[in-house]
Amino acid sequence: MSGSGSTVGDAAAALSGNLQLPPLRSLDDFILGSARFQLPNLKDFDKWGNRVVKNLLYYQTNYFLLFLTIYALMIFFNPTKIVSGLIVQALIIAVIWQFFSVKTKKNFIASRLGGGNAQAAEQIAQQKWYILAGALIGGYLFLHLISAVLLTIFTLLLPISVTFIHASLRLRNLKNKVVNTFDGTLISASTPMGALLDAVNVRAEGLGN
Repeated sequence: MSGSGSTVGDAAAALSGNLQLPPLRSLDDFILGSARFQLPNLKDFDKWGNRVVKNLLYYQTNYFLLFLTIYALMIFFNPTKIVSGLIVQALIIAVIWQFFSVKTKKNFIASRLGGGNAQAAEQIAQQKWYILAGALIGGYLFLHLISAVLLTIFTLLLPISVTFIHASLRLRNLKNKVVNTFDGTLISASTPMGALLDAVNVRAEGLGN
């Protein structure tokens, strides 16, 4: 438990620190003339994963901009559906969060240990009704607006998929390798992508390779 707590604490400290984005790479470097693409060796997951991580770190500013652009375009063309889908998802998450919240569990345990305390029992009953009402409303809206919910999920997964495909196919050039060799530790520690990858315990093996 202490190891897990320290990991979460380190990630929170990193995310709350002074993170800086690396420079925006040129279109010629990112996807046009000088960019070279090749299918990764699908049998060598370590080498493939290293290429993805290093590209995510090196092109992270481009990827963030790409993510925002795709997401903004999807919202522009489907504003009503995406907003409706986000509201439904937020309601469902709120119900699930409340159902599994520590406060709800503590009230339930207190009512059991208190030998049927009337006030605790009343609070439990009210919470159950609130959770049930939220679940029913969320379920109805989910079925009624399932296309909107699926569209919001697609809108989120599309830029992530495009980013992963580019990071998998983009061959690293000399500048990419030089930056990862001399500034690899700095990029990993002081950038948003580096902090995010570190939070999920993903690191490249030998940044200079």
